[in-house]
Amino acid sequence: MAALLVDVDGVLVLRGDPIPGPKAHKTLLKRLRRTSRALSRKKKGSANRRKAKAKLAPFLSEGNRAKTMEAPVTAIIATDHAFYEHLPTLFPHADARSWFVGNQPLIDATAFRNATLHAAYVLLAARALGLDCGPMSGFSNRKVDEAFFPDGRTRSNFLCSLGCGDPAALYPDMGRRTFEETCSFA
Repeated sequence: MAALLVDVDGVLVLRGDPIPGPKAHKTLLKRLRRTSRALSRKKKGSANRRKAKAKLAPFLSEGNRAKTMEAPVTAIIATDHAFYEHLPTLFPHADARSWFVGNQPLIDATAFRNATLHAAYVLLAARALGLDCGPMSGFSNRKVDEAFFPDGRTRSNFLCSLGCGDPAALYPDMGRRTFEETCSFA
């Protein structure tokens, strides 16, 4: 019997191969304990993080500013519009770079779609680790891009605050549309 595991690189079929023995497991746990101890001694809340949040604050909508500033981490989810320059390494099976060079509409559509899909994996991974996610679009993309990505190659898509949310601050369940209301088959 095979189990199906989906990861960022595609689908893997697990064949039931044996998992490495307890000695390898103990070695990895020992290394993890050492790393954990080293990290726990470090001072939390670096000056760089505070500076970056202060830099981001004026570009946030009023409704997002306070909660973003309180969040332990806020990620700028962005799109690399020169992604195709990396295709000879990432997709060496064909001359995929040539598909994009000089075709700005294709570059923009592909970059946005793929970056958004990868961002969804980041949100799923964060949720799997027990973190709450606060994705938002209430900010000035243009100003964030000018401040954080001045080369113009990278453009912001959305922001996402990560941490442990306060259940008391959640809105009551506002309901969801049904599958039939949202999706249709072609």
